[in-house]
Amino acid sequence: MVRVLVYLAVFACLAFGAVWLADRPGEVSVLWQGYRIETSVALAAIGVVALAFLVLLAWAVLRFVFGLPSAFSLSSRARRRARGFEAVSRGMVAIGAGDPIAAGRYTGEARRFVPGEPLTLLLEAQTAQLSGDRAQAEAAFKAMLEKSETRVLGLRGLFVEAKRRGDVTAARAFADDAVRRSPSLAWANDALLDFHTQAGDWQAARTAVERRAALRLADKAEARRQRAVLLAAEALQAREHEPEKALAAALEAVKLAPALTPAAALAGRMLAERGDVRKASKLLEAAWKDAPHPDIAAAYLDARPGDSALDRLNRATTLTKLRPSDPESVLVLAGAAIQAREFQKARETLKPLLAGGASVRACLLMVELEDAEHGAAGRVREWLARATRAPRDAAWVADGLVSDHWMPVSPITGRLDAFVWTVPPATLGSRAQAADDVLADLDDSTKLIEAKAESVTTIEPAAVAPPPPPPPSAPKEEPRPEPVAPAAPPVQKEEPKPVEAVAEPAKPAESKPAETKLVESKPAPREAGSPKPVIFPVSHAPDDPGPEEEPPPEPKKSGFRLFG
Repeated sequence: MVRVLVYLAVFACLAFGAVWLADRPGEVSVLWQGYRIETSVALAAIGVVALAFLVLLAWAVLRFVFGLPSAFSLSSRARRRARGFEAVSRGMVAIGAGDPIAAGRYTGEARRFVPGEPLTLLLEAQTAQLSGDRAQAEAAFKAMLEKSETRVLGLRGLFVEAKRRGDVTAARAFADDAVRRSPSLAWANDALLDFHTQAGDWQAARTAVERRAALRLADKAEARRQRAVLLAAEALQAREHEPEKALAAALEAVKLAPALTPAAALAGRMLAERGDVRKASKLLEAAWKDAPHPDIAAAYLDARPGDSALDRLNRATTLTKLRPSDPESVLVLAGAAIQAREFQKARETLKPLLAGGASVRACLLMVELEDAEHGAAGRVREWLARATRAPRDAAWVADGLVSDHWMPVSPITGRLDAFVWTVPPATLGSRAQAADDVLADLDDSTKLIEAKAESVTTIEPAAVAPPPPPPPSAPKEEPRPEPVAPAAPPVQKEEPKPVEAVAEPAKPAESKPAETKLVESKPAPREAGSPKPVIFPVSHAPDDPGPEEEPPPEPKKSGFRLFG
């Protein structure tokens, strides 16, 4: 709209001038080199305008003629530049596709057409990395350091190459230089944080965490958690030599992350050592509400020195009320009850936990319970055997590593705050313990197993009728050895040697499947005078003695196998 108004104004001025000249006629006389030219003012004005137009046209023609060489050169440079950037684009695509041959070809074209471009240096470096030529890649990254627009990119490339060859010192130097030139670089700040944590420089690591939080390179919650972890690590390191500094760091870590178990356990123990039992108990109770852990329970029970076992049981009861349905509460209360020799309370406490499948710690508590209450070695061995097959308890796990204690940094990857309290993944499958078998040992009416001799007696299968006994005058025939199991030696009149836990002989009806299997595997018919086959009964678990039965009055072919 403005342009239209401007055009209208110009045309109005020209029309006004033409009218003004037409209303004021006059003559113009020019005398030059003996020539005299006379004309009107209007024609003179038109002649001046035409002459100016001709001069401008001649100037344009001269400029075009004299500018042809530079125009040709500029066009050639533009074409070369276009071809160079096209080669860079295709080279990047080839690198993304993992084609080193095509990437090398396009890198040569880009180097020939646009040798000084930053993208050409980047393409050259990435092509060298794809081809495995580390020296050429480092040379390309070093060339980037000479230009301000590519200096940070070159530092990152050199940092990556230094880490690949294991030069930690050089990698740290490149990361420091990058942070100094551009403080907002995320990769450089993360690298410095990793270097500080791996070196155990917790103060410098906290400075790096605070810088990342100030630059908004990390979430606020993540930054608080990382600061708490670093403070806990600093407290654990300074506990022996600087207890005051360690306590202050642990308390600050608990304030930043109340669920951080190592910091809470350490702060509770150090407060209890200073005599501030009430504050330590409150701190540990708050930590137990957030995340129950055996270390917190142990620090809570040990908070008051000199407590009796009954006092420790009362403290365990108080702690259990905070999280009554948690398995850790059950284990802590059961352990304290065993120490206080409240065996019935320990059994009742463990019963719900064992109903869902006993873990390793639960089985070990049952070992302690059976040994303390009854001193039954058979029961102890049985629970120890169950512990080897039981599901694993929670532990500190990080990057596939299972640790008994917490560490601030993963020894596998160097990652900060990598350890998590969780159940490790099972590497070997194991069948869960039957609930009935486990709960049977918690019943007070279960009879204790005394040490008995385990005998191996010749038993006939139920489906085969026993042959009539031989006449008294007939001599006893010695059993012929079987191909699979040799015959038992004759019965000797001596008392069986007692052992710690041996099963009673099984009844013929209970061992029927096993006996039938043995008989079917040897289907040869038996004649009247042939010896009876020797059948070995299946032994039972120590806690399943089987029904009591009277031993046979005079087994014909039997023997005792004594187990020491």
